[in-house]
Amino acid sequence: MKPVLQTRLSQQLTLTPQLQQAIRLLQLSTQDIHQEVSRMLDENPLLELAEESAPIIFSVEPRSNVVATNAETETVTDNRSADDFGSEPADWNSGGGMAHSSDDEDETYPEQAAEQASLREHLHNQLTTTSLDNKDRKVIGLLIDALDENGYLAQDLPELVELLPTELEITLDDLETALVQLQHLDQPGLGARNLGECLALQLKTLPEDTPQRDMAICLVSHHLDLVAAHDFSKIKKLLHCSDNELRTAQHLIAGLNPKPGTEFDQTVADYVTPDVVVDKHNGKWRARLNTAAMPKLRVNQIYANILQQRNEKNGSQLATHLQEAKWLIKNLQQRFDTILRVAQAIVERQGNFLEHGEIGMRPLVLREIADTLELHESTVSRSTTQKFMLTPRGIYEFKYFFGSGLATGIGGICSSTAIRELIKQLVSAEDRLKPLTDNRMSEILAQQGIVVARRTIAKYREALHILPVNLRKSL
Repeated sequence: MKPVLQTRLSQQLTLTPQLQQAIRLLQLSTQDIHQEVSRMLDENPLLELAEESAPIIFSVEPRSNVVATNAETETVTDNRSADDFGSEPADWNSGGGMAHSSDDEDETYPEQAAEQASLREHLHNQLTTTSLDNKDRKVIGLLIDALDENGYLAQDLPELVELLPTELEITLDDLETALVQLQHLDQPGLGARNLGECLALQLKTLPEDTPQRDMAICLVSHHLDLVAAHDFSKIKKLLHCSDNELRTAQHLIAGLNPKPGTEFDQTVADYVTPDVVVDKHNGKWRARLNTAAMPKLRVNQIYANILQQRNEKNGSQLATHLQEAKWLIKNLQQRFDTILRVAQAIVERQGNFLEHGEIGMRPLVLREIADTLELHESTVSRSTTQKFMLTPRGIYEFKYFFGSGLATGIGGICSSTAIRELIKQLVSAEDRLKPLTDNRMSEILAQQGIVVARRTIAKYREALHILPVNLRKSL
């Protein structure tokens, strides 16, 4: 085939380095932003911090959208608009910290939590205080090392005997004796081989005159499956007991710890810095940037003056650093401006949530915010990922305020978050002797004008970790 020359006209999207940096900075969390700024400060001599300021941090509670604060903060309102900075600011003070006294004696520092011993460290420390001989301690130490994170002995004793070297001369009787000694250390329930044994060990530490203690031991040792299934009628027939006796035994069992090893869990809490603070001003909810979360950058004037008197040898390199410094300052300014705009749009639509809680949450999707602010939907998505909002009700990730909705009987739409809150209220107020079924909750919501199918109720109930009706029934 003969080669030919052709002219084609096409369109192609090309992202400039400045735009690529702006997109990347927008999707980073506050912690990542501070790491990125620290890296740029090390690499670019034209950048410097305007003032040292320690960010105020908040502790995130596991398995929850709400974040509990571990410090009191007074955030200074920044009333400057984006136009005040100019297109390429040479000095941008993007944050304000807490005022500190010059007197060191007046400064307060957070107390450091003492390091907690792990499960195995705790048991080995307890073992050293016993009067056992050296061999018994070594055998018990082997069992301690075989415990899982919940404090259970996952392997059978005969299997452990086969795994041990024969020169140790440890028999099955030695392991059984050592297991009894391990189970009688100061933490009851550790060293159990199953849930029933774990609960029984804890019950046996109670005083013998504890009401229905023996019945509770019998239940966890032989009828734990019936207790889990709430089959109270069958239990009463087997044990020939009354409702009050069974209720007392059930309360004893409910107060036990099925995973005693988790008390020594050394999981470190995650920390976040809220990007936006929400408060009420003149009867209206408003969002404002948390200046403690914003890095305070400016161009180093010494190097900038050198650049003005540059020569051919060093002028090009300093000019590149100066341009990169201006890009970073401008892109950070644009990042926080976009986050604030998105946060204010969310606050304006979720005012009922701020007033009344989850029951007032309205349906909201990214497209609605994008159309209002004339932004791309992907930009809104980046602005809401790993960005947190401090409200009078706690700290929430921006994405928490987005959710689908279901049609109501009067032609409106109810948020799925509000429906989940209604389900929680129905379950908390139900009669424990006759708990509400999923079908009955669907009927109650229908009477309030919210049409929700039974399978949807079941899906939301499972998401809320609410047990089914047969397991919520009590005596």
